[in-house]
Amino acid sequence: VQLQAFGGGLVQAGDSLRLSCVVSGRTSSNYVMGWFRQAPGKAREFVGAISWSGLSTSYADSVKGRFTISRDNAKNTVYLQMNSLKPEDTAVYYCAARYGRDFYSKYDYWGQGTLVTVSS
Repeated sequence: VQLQAFGGGLVQAGDSLRLSCVVSGRTSSNYVMGWFRQAPGKAREFVGAISWSGLSTSYADSVKGRFTISRDNAKNTVYLQMNSLKPEDTAVYYCAARYGRDFYSKYDYWGQGTLVTVSS
């Protein structure tokens, strides 16, 4: 299973950006997709996750109300819509996948990351 995230870039505070993550390879149904980020000098942190059906999502408090995760299983793609971006959102963003329904356990597959830089 391979994951490829893209869509990062340099934006100004208050702007919006949408990241995409394409899943390829041998995949079965019923896998959770998560987004994580790692800012310079900091540990990687959970941003949010979405269930296979797309009906259930979870977000970190720091992004709740500003970020939205969605998925299109027909396209094997998951999206992270980021609105009202802040300089503290600057990080490398990673998508990840895990089988099952748990949002918070260890993820099995990881993408390569895409850099988001938010200027003030």
